[in-house]
Amino acid sequence: MKPDPTPFPIDHIAVRGTPDAAALVADGRTFSFAELEEAVGATAATLLARGLEPADRVASWMGKTALACVLPLAAARAGLVHVPINPVLRRAQAEHILADSGAKLLIANQARLETVATEAWTVALEDWVVGNNRLGPSTRDPGELVALLYTSGSTGRPKGVMLSHANLWLGAISVKHYLGLKPADRTLCLLPLAFDYGQNQLLAAWAAGSCAIAFDYLLPRDVVRAVGRHDVTVLAGVPPLWHQLVEQKWNGEGNSLRTLTNSGGHLPEPVVRRLRGLFPQARLHLMYGLTEAFRSASLDPALVDEHPDSVGSAIPFADLRIARADGSQADPGEEGELVHSGPLVAQGYWSDPERTAARFRNGEVWSGDTMAIGADGLLRFRGRDDAMIKTSGNRVSPTEVEEAALASGAVSEAAAFGVPDEKLGQAIVLVAVAEREEAEDRLHAHFTAELPAFMRPSRIVLIGEMPLGPNGKIDRTALRAMLEGVPR
Repeated sequence: MKPDPTPFPIDHIAVRGTPDAAALVADGRTFSFAELEEAVGATAATLLARGLEPADRVASWMGKTALACVLPLAAARAGLVHVPINPVLRRAQAEHILADSGAKLLIANQARLETVATEAWTVALEDWVVGNNRLGPSTRDPGELVALLYTSGSTGRPKGVMLSHANLWLGAISVKHYLGLKPADRTLCLLPLAFDYGQNQLLAAWAAGSCAIAFDYLLPRDVVRAVGRHDVTVLAGVPPLWHQLVEQKWNGEGNSLRTLTNSGGHLPEPVVRRLRGLFPQARLHLMYGLTEAFRSASLDPALVDEHPDSVGSAIPFADLRIARADGSQADPGEEGELVHSGPLVAQGYWSDPERTAARFRNGEVWSGDTMAIGADGLLRFRGRDDAMIKTSGNRVSPTEVEEAALASGAVSEAAAFGVPDEKLGQAIVLVAVAEREEAEDRLHAHFTAELPAFMRPSRIVLIGEMPLGPNGKIDRTALRAMLEGVPR
């Protein structure tokens, strides 16, 4: 049965569950759905009591506190636009987001407030007090702007993606539907709430009437313990996190897991195989998404063992096609750019008509990612269009090189780049984390046996660990900067 395509104001998510059922674990306590609804109403009224007016932007810059979890709904109920700032960002990035969004109010830890210069009103999290008034569920227009989610800025200044109530509501309903979330589920929310994938963990859990557990961690071992302590059934991650988690000793602490999800980058087949071995009882969803359209595709878990290289097919409310450079439809198996349309597509970039016009065209969002749809109807990621390596007249996907490196067993993580070369146009450089001794020799031997000459890296750089961006994905910009300082 297909999910209901009717959007509602996103704050209505707070009343989806049984009133006395657990909705949120945060700040060392458990909130029922009745208490969640009360917190949303009280927080919304408190925001308005501070002099905010409809469509004002309210920014939050904190870890996964109860307030951070409630604010997306409370701001929506108050008619405001929520601007979450990833807590791992530093002063310069936060100041850019505050200035670009025109935030009227910033709520953050006192220590963070002391680092930024902003024209916004500020209130320290430590001083935040909720008033006695309450606002009931809103009657907002589902098409109304409700959130600005800023991209990580790996290709320039962060851009504020404009999301409506309908975007958030239908995203939550879609995920709840295709993951098969039930009221008994318990989702461990590891990802930043400023990341669309992270925020949706809250919203999809509540859409299912189930419990979201807000959790900030320092070490991957903390995640293992939390899964066991909270009897977690749903766990989401990005590739670098999964790389770390498959190396942990689980000792039965993951037996409660029923649903695993990956997005934010292609999960290499060796990691897929290890996850399937560690958690055979869990359904593994390999997904693809972009902030500008929330989520595009997911692979049916029943197909993962046979097609671990795929991200599946369109999720509910997403319409996908593969387009040639001229916009025409690509043939099955032909590579092209993934183009997404439908009600999950965002409203564009905040105060940036030029970049909006370049990316959002005729109701579609052009992903910038090269993909192909096979004869089996499944999507396969080939690489970022602007990341494709042009060498010796050939186009090489960094993903293919990285997959080959991981398949060698010599390294645990890998990232491939094209760097300027007078003879080749671009030469391939591989940055990797060694898994065993003589890793470089093993890699060269494996590449010679498995890859054509034009796809083999001309240089291999081994490092201790990969730098990560704000959302936990490999920071390719930092790696490129590092390569510039590494002798050839």
